[in-house]
Amino acid sequence: MEFIKKLFSPITATLGYIQNHFKAMLFLLLLFLLFAPNSETNLQQNNLQQISLIGPIMEVSEVLQQIEEATTNSHVKGVLLNIDSPGGAVAPSLEIAHAIKRLKEIKPVVVYASGTLASGSYYASIWANQIIANPGSMVGSIGVIMEGADFSGIMDKFGVKTQTVQAGKYKKIGTMDRAWTEFEVNELNKVIQGTYDMFTEDVATARGLDLKKRDMFANAHIFTAAQAKEVGLVDALGVSYDAKTKLIELSGVSKPVWNEEDKFDKFMKKVSATTAVTLHTYFPALTLK
Repeated sequence: MEFIKKLFSPITATLGYIQNHFKAMLFLLLLFLLFAPNSETNLQQNNLQQISLIGPIMEVSEVLQQIEEATTNSHVKGVLLNIDSPGGAVAPSLEIAHAIKRLKEIKPVVVYASGTLASGSYYASIWANQIIANPGSMVGSIGVIMEGADFSGIMDKFGVKTQTVQAGKYKKIGTMDRAWTEFEVNELNKVIQGTYDMFTEDVATARGLDLKKRDMFANAHIFTAAQAKEVGLVDALGVSYDAKTKLIELSGVSKPVWNEEDKFDKFMKKVSATTAVTLHTYFPALTLK
């Protein structure tokens, strides 16, 4: 009897494991069916790469990694950057802009404004070979802002006070327990104006615009796609088909094969975008708007 138990122990152990972990295994099976490749074409080497930049620009390591991989991948002959973003933090927007600039030196890049191409997301786009905007998109908002709340009224109502020890006249700039003083506002304006000058100079250089006329294309103006084309912020109006066709033309591929974005990655991007919005709501910082 003991011999028979040992003989069939692997089978009984496997059955017991399945019984005890049935829900977990079922969940994994559903994930596999949901995110598994749905055709053999997904396994084919792509020669054109589409990269999406969706939502506020806060954490961009994944987008930068995708751009870098497209830059070094000899099979990829061109990149389409699909953007629907209201902008975001200054530094991450610049990271993407310079990554696109490096990529453009090796292979063509087309930016497609699928919804909103504004502020930091426009900054990220300026070095592309072509910027094509959906006729229903909004473009522009070339400006810089730093904002914060004044909670002093609420604090007084509940009898709450802050206490700090500081070294440096400007160390308490941006705190929310009081109204900002005049010298603090002037200090912040110095940063804002310097960033705005950098932003507009780069736009003018990349797009071949006259910096002396920056009030026409910058100054935080918001344009329709057609209006943006008139002032030189975009090259053409079109839908995603037109943007893809333009990249195919610039890249010179005869049989275009596009990458298929992983479904799970798309899901996680939506989660990350929602999280970024929440964090930015409660922790405001210098942003391009």
